Amino acid sequence: MIVVVEGAAKHERPDLIADMHRLRKRVFHGRLGWDVTIEDDYEIDVFDDANPLYLISVADEGAPVRGCLRLLPTMGPNMLRDVFPELLPGQTVESPLIWESTRFAVDLPSRNADGSRAAARLVGRITGELVAGAIEVGLAVGLTHIVSVFDARILRVLRAAGCSIELIGEARTIGSVLTHAGLFEVSEEVVAAIREVNGLEGSLFDPTTAARLFAA
Repeated sequence: MIVVVEGAAKHERPDLIADMHRLRKRVFHGRLGWDVTIEDDYEIDVFDDANPLYLISVADEGAPVRGCLRLLPTMGPNMLRDVFPELLPGQTVESPLIWESTRFAVDLPSRNADGSRAAARLVGRITGELVAGAIEVGLAVGLTHIVSVFDARILRVLRAAGCSIELIGEARTIGSVLTHAGLFEVSEEVVAAIREVNGLEGSLFDPTTAARLFAA
């Protein structure tokens, strides 16, 4: 289940937002070793002050955060243009019809008796849920594409989850990893394909989010 929280309203879900920032610290600072800003137990950056839209995956209401991503319009501050311009030399992605997805993170489940294959399936399902959810949000607000920056490992995870990605610009090694910029088409067909690959049925969103975003 995905809960959508607007940055300007994150004070309404303080526990959920705090858990999301703790997950981001575990992933980006702990697991990946990125040079990110850490405040107490949180990973947080300047783009969190730009009123993003957070998509936060939980198993049930009140359960720990198991995945997240952040959406920002490309007409304002965004990481591709302001942090990684070398990925699109001489170009920019700026359109009211394109938003940027960043800080995609999925918690790694413990490898219990079901073993690593079950853990990998769960990671794939959460990935598919978040990407399909982002595209459904894009459909609701009239987008044509979502752009993102990701490393080669995440590219493999996204493709395994059924995502069709158009790589743009030039892949570059940033830090120690090969990094890409890519476009995700926002369409009903893309959502349907991701849902089918990951066995996603029914609404992906909590009732409050669904009522707010998809009300007739």
